[in-house]
Amino acid sequence: MLRRVIVADVELAGPDETSGLELLGLDVEDADDDEGALLLLPCGALRGKRCSIYPHRPDCCRTFECRLLQQVKTGAVPLDRAKEKIAEALKRIEQVKQLLVHWPQGNARLPLKERCLEALALSVESNDDQETNRKRTDLKIAMTSLENLLQKTFLGG
Repeated sequence: MLRRVIVADVELAGPDETSGLELLGLDVEDADDDEGALLLLPCGALRGKRCSIYPHRPDCCRTFECRLLQQVKTGAVPLDRAKEKIAEALKRIEQVKQLLVHWPQGNARLPLKERCLEALALSVESNDDQETNRKRTDLKIAMTSLENLLQKTFLGG
């Protein structure tokens, strides 16, 4: 679930993998750099927090290990602490989603960050009353806080 929020489209291994995912009904697009194809995210196979095509998932999903998982595997972070970090990230994601309800909902399939950017762009075009400005600021702060946490905890940047 976190990956859906933080990762852009992912590179696919080759034509066989691409056609297999297309047959499963997933959104696949040619990469801009002629390096193959991309699986568009958020992934259409995600059902809640579970992959609905798990036995057929692409190599990029099979091999992906976030920074936190790597730290747990090496013993640098205890499992209980990792669970706390995941819970905090999920809590912040929910906070952002709750703040988004104040704006017209666009394409729900867009990654959370893009949905926030759309909402913020719409809010600038609408009225600039004090309440709207406060909600815009709250959304910016929540999204920035979430992005920083995800980057630091899961991507290691």
